[in-house]
Formats: sequence, C-alpha cells, structure tokens
Amino acid sequence: MSASADGADQTAGLSHAISGRTAVITGAGNGLGRAIARSLAAHGARTILVGRNRGKLHQVAVEIGPAARVEPADTASEASVGDLLERIGTEDVSILVNNAGIAGPVAPLVEVGVEEWDEVFAVNVRGVFLMCRAFLPGMIGRGAGDVINLASVSGKRPLAGRTPYTASKLAVIGLTATLAHEVGPLGVTVNTLSPGPVSGPRMARNFAREAERTGITAAAAEQAFVSRSALRRMVTEDEVASAVIAMLNMPGLCGADIDLSAGMIAR
Repeated sequence: MSASADGADQTAGLSHAISGRTAVITGAGNGLGRAIARSLAAHGARTILVGRNRGKLHQVAVEIGPAARVEPADTASEASVGDLLERIGTEDVSILVNNAGIAGPVAPLVEVGVEEWDEVFAVNVRGVFLMCRAFLPGMIGRGAGDVINLASVSGKRPLAGRTPYTASKLAVIGLTATLAHEVGPLGVTVNTLSPGPVSGPRMARNFAREAERTGITAAAAEQAFVSRSALRRMVTEDEVASAVIAMLNMPGLCGADIDLSAGMIAR
C-alpha cells in the first residue's frame, strides 16, 4: 500500500468515529475554536458554532459550508446557555468542545481587581460548568457522548503576572477529572486538552511587547521563548484541532489531561 493510500485509510478511520455526529464548539468564531470546528466538519460532523460575536461565527460558517450552524451565546450566562439549549431543541449533541476563554489581566496578583478576577473565572470556568450542565443530560439519556474541555499547560506551571488565567485553567482540569467519574459510568467521556503557547496573532503581539520592553527584536524574543520547548517551536491551531480529533477516536480515554505543548517547560 502506498503512503498516500495508507494516509487516506487513516483519515477514513478517524472520520468514522465522528461522521454524522453533532458537535457544539464554544469560542468558535476565531483561533482554536475556528480550527476545531473546521476539523470536525471535515471529518463529517455537523457543527454548531457558539460564541458572542455573530459576525465572526458567520464567517466561520461560510468557510465550513452546510455542515455549520451559527448559534450566538454567552457561555458565562446561565440565561444565555438556557436559550441556546432551547434553540438547539431536539438536535442530538454528542460532542461538546468547551473552548471559549479569555486571557485576563497581565499584572501581579496584588494589582488584579476583583472584577477582573471574576470575569476570567466566569468565562473560563463557569462557562464550562454551564455548558456541561446543559448538554450532559442528553448524552446521559442516550448513554453516549464526548466532552473535551480546553485548559492550558499554563495552569500547571508558573506564569508570572497571570494568576487569574492559570488558576482558572487548573480549575478546568479539576472539574474535568471529577466530572469524568460522575458520567463515565453512564457512557460519557470527559477529558481535558491542555495546549501550550499557540502560534498566531496573540503570541505575535506578546513578542512585540517583549521586544519593546527589552529593546531586542520581536524575532529574538520569539526565539528566546521557543528555546524553552523540546521541539523549539510553538504548537499550531491545526495541531490542536488534530488532537481533538485524535481524542475523540480514543474510546478508552476518560478523565485524562493531554498536554500538547511541543515540550514546553517552565524556567
């Protein structure tokens, strides 16, 4: 068998576990959410794109085509999530990817405002709780389903000036581990995917700020940063999306926290 044929067989195998299923992806208007939604659709899933920016969601829906459905919602709002569930109605959602999140303030803990702290936890943790609470009953009733919560390696290593973000991501990991034991016996898997720094506009802005602060070039700032990883690079949005697909094709995976960081370590 040729290498290309073998690759096609592997892709078909991955699609088989996803094709025909309905997936809800939060934070689907850009970045990781967009990449994950596109990948799920490419593997045959019907995708429900959830986020606060209707315009961005529609742009992603146009990219995906008929397999995409736009459903704006604020996942940190109990009322908004309730409305979302009602609009989706009888749609059998069997995949839930909780990707929505915000970075929060960059400041020492003593300078972080209560409102800033609460906003990060509202989006990054309460949103995961509300979405799971809304969509798990349907999965439990059918005796099958998969939930993937996006956390971060930053929740498990020091990241100066980012206490709200790191604390919220570690909270997601704890929520996932416990929830897996609650619903695993009922046929539903719950896992966490923890990406490391993802290449893209946000990291480019970070390198530009570091260059301005230190007087070096943005390229030098990036090189110094990626030298901390085993692969000497960041991960990509498409790699994160591929990891979601792989996790959905591992039926024995439950209560796990998967690092995808190119071997990033703390120094």
